[in-house]
Amino acid sequence: MKDTSDSLSIGALADAAGVNVETIRFYQRKGLMLKSRPPAGSIRRYGKADLARVSFIKAAQRLGFSLGEVSELLKLEDGTHCVEARRLAEHKLHDVHQKLAHLRRIELTLRQLVNRCDSARGAVKCPLISSLQRHLKRITGRRGVDTGIGFRVSERLCRTTCQHSIKPLG
Repeated sequence: MKDTSDSLSIGALADAAGVNVETIRFYQRKGLMLKSRPPAGSIRRYGKADLARVSFIKAAQRLGFSLGEVSELLKLEDGTHCVEARRLAEHKLHDVHQKLAHLRRIELTLRQLVNRCDSARGAVKCPLISSLQRHLKRITGRRGVDTGIGFRVSERLCRTTCQHSIKPLG
């Protein structure tokens, strides 16, 4: 954070908070920040409280809170609603545990596929691409190159490592 003056333009506020002007405007549209009233014939000015609010929002986002959840936290920002804040944080922690478990499953699957790629020889199809195609066939009931989610999968033979490419459909 840079300038902490009590009379910041929106650009100076954004710069001081380490965000861009559109972020400030977006927060205002979402009701996370109030639009200050400009003095007659002047531009809007923001102060330390506005800078603190943007910093609060960004800190909460870094902890994984969505803007909807941040809005709930902002209602509790006076610090006297610890029970409610704790409930929101416990819910977020539960979400994080679920995401970590999911990421561990992804890691294990990818590690197994990479190991299979390393063991593929000769004219054996790429195990990674084959696995994705089997998954696609289970979902769509067909085998094809178009994944139906905006990507075309092209296959090459595995050599010492798995070589494959995913290209956007165009």
